[in-house]
Amino acid sequence: MIIEKMKNEKMKELLEVAIRAGVEAGSAVCEIYNNEFDVEFKDDKSPLTLADTNANKIIESYLEKTEYPILSEEGRDIPYSERKMWEYFWMVDPLDGTKEFVKRNGEFTVNIALIHNDTPVLGVVVAPVLRDLFFASELTGAVKVGDISMEKGKFTTDMDVLLKLGKMLPVANNGDVFRIMGSKSHMTKETENFIKELEKEHSNIEIIPKGSSLKICLVAEGYADVYPRFAPTMEWDTAAGHAIVKYAGGEVINRETDNPVVYNKENLLNPWFLVTR
Repeated sequence: MIIEKMKNEKMKELLEVAIRAGVEAGSAVCEIYNNEFDVEFKDDKSPLTLADTNANKIIESYLEKTEYPILSEEGRDIPYSERKMWEYFWMVDPLDGTKEFVKRNGEFTVNIALIHNDTPVLGVVVAPVLRDLFFASELTGAVKVGDISMEKGKFTTDMDVLLKLGKMLPVANNGDVFRIMGSKSHMTKETENFIKELEKEHSNIEIIPKGSSLKICLVAEGYADVYPRFAPTMEWDTAAGHAIVKYAGGEVINRETDNPVVYNKENLLNPWFLVTR
């Protein structure tokens, strides 16, 4: 009982740290988003802005105070020989949906996950422009807090307060509509074929295009039924959202094996997957 209480207190502390890091990073992202900004391109031709690097610095400043190492999109070059020894580690995407950020449609997120061996056990997703916070763990379940303040110093990270303000996921009910999350930037032929097969099973289908890990969170929320992703993603793109949907009763399934997607592989590229309720 004492050991369990210690475990719960530790998880609560880590969640509060991750939420604080995510919201403060989101606030910094908003400052850049609301002004003119420059866009550079990484080696893989994906866009990089000052928002990515500023958010990453803020998140690392918080997570470095914990006992666990950090693997982020901005620090992806840690050798597998080193990271395969990690029992717990943080996986971070400081700005998921940079293309959506550049398009100024607000559909981007800050993602922070705690991984145990190969499985997400804590997740925090902040959508700064939409002012939504999603967080999840075994201790809390999956929770959404809406209308959060993105003004620095004005947002509480006290877990007891957040649990009172938030809603346990899932909360939505689709009725007779079968909703499929789609990517605004990455619709493939395989995804189109998958949707055609679903149209044979469901008479009333709606396809919802969204950017970033919001697609996973909307499945967790119950707003959508499935999110097929048959295009390349990296582990940090999905880890935090994976925790949210898992603790809401869903899963992120490897399309080839029908098992949950795992993390900290030698190759950090995700397999094709389905997010299901």
